[in-house]
Order: sequence, then structure tokens, then C-alpha cells
Amino acid sequence: MFDFLRMRLAQGTPTIALPTGSAEFPERFRGRPVVTSATELQPDGAALDLGACLFSPEEASDDPARSIAFTHEHRLASRTREGLISRDGHIEPPAALHERMRKLLGRSLRLRSLAAGSCNGCEAELIATGNIIFDMARFGVEFVASPRHADGILITGAVNVNMRDALERTYAAVPDPRIVIAVGACAASGGPFRGSEQAGSGVPSTIPVDLWIAGCPPHPLTILDGLLHLLGRVESRR
Repeated sequence: MFDFLRMRLAQGTPTIALPTGSAEFPERFRGRPVVTSATELQPDGAALDLGACLFSPEEASDDPARSIAFTHEHRLASRTREGLISRDGHIEPPAALHERMRKLLGRSLRLRSLAAGSCNGCEAELIATGNIIFDMARFGVEFVASPRHADGILITGAVNVNMRDALERTYAAVPDPRIVIAVGACAASGGPFRGSEQAGSGVPSTIPVDLWIAGCPPHPLTILDGLLHLLGRVESRR
């Protein structure tokens, strides 16, 4: 027992300091894409849609004819779907919920996670938010088993035809007022499956989304950053 206690004391506190701490990522980490040259990726100068970005090596190149590169910027959340579309990769930080909603939530947020046709990549990152490194529960954010016990739902996946009804039923079961969070490229745009008749193109317009978090899959810090902004725990970001 004493050996275990000595080991734990030597390890210190591994939990990342949020929201004030700095984030460190390995060199291979692919964060927010940016335009790195005057050359347009497409002739018509189409904007970057971070909600449709798969963060794959094929989307960036050292070829001068291409102008996209990945940074280590992990902040990829927006209050609107249009907010994830940018010409240079920069997006405005998501505004917090209005004061009345934050008062109703208090210091806690209970979410029902719904995997609506996902590869489980986003779900793996959501699980990681609860580990000792990220410790999402310290901010009062936790997942619950029933939508009737939740303040809102967190959606991952492209919302395929087999999950559309489940999504609508889950949304209807959450008591008012409720919030909706869409996580990952599939929920935002259908991801690599968009345009498919069976896979769907993300969260349907019939479900109002309060927070969009880009990524394929998004890093746990990306998810936490979006949630903390939504809850008003982050004053500003520049």
C-alpha cells in the first residue's frame, strides 16, 4: 500500500489544466487547416468547409499548386454550421448559451450520446474525455443512459436511414429546454459518406443544433473547448 502511495505521489497530477492550460500535440497531429499560399485550391476560390474536412493527408500537399496545410490548432467548434465555413481556415469562437439557459443548467450538463451511423472514431474520443487526463466530469459534464434524464443530446455519425427515427425519438424524449451538439465530420456533413442514399448527410435540418464540433474524429480537447465555450466557461479566445 505504501509503495502504491509513493508511486502516485511521484506521478503527480496528470490532468490537463483547462481552460487556461496550454495544449501540446505530437508532430503528426492534424488540426485546423489553413490556406498557406495565394494559390487557390479550386479555380472558383471555394471556401474551406471544416465541417466536411476529414483531416487526411490527401487533403494537404507540399505541391505549390495546393494551398492547404494542417496546423496544431485544436479549436474547431461553432454555434452554426455556416460558422465552420471559412476562406482561410479561421473560425470565430462559439458564443455561450444565453444567460437564462445557463441558469437553468446551473453548473452541470447531462448529455445523452447517440451514435447515428458512426465508425466509432468519435465515440472513442468521447470516452477519452472522461479519463484522468481530460476529466470532463470536473466541469459538471457527464453522459447519462436515458434521454429523459438529459439536458440535451450529443450526436455522432452520418444519421443513416436506420437511425433517423431513433434520433428524432431521442430528441423528442429530452425535456425542454434542450440542447443539441453535433460532433464530427459525419454529423456535420455526412463525412466520407455524404451523398450516399443510405448513409445520409449529417444531422437533418429538423433537429436544431446548438454546437457544431468539427473533426474526423475531433480530439478530446476539441470537444472540451467547444463545450466550455457553450457553457460560458471561456470568456474570450484570440
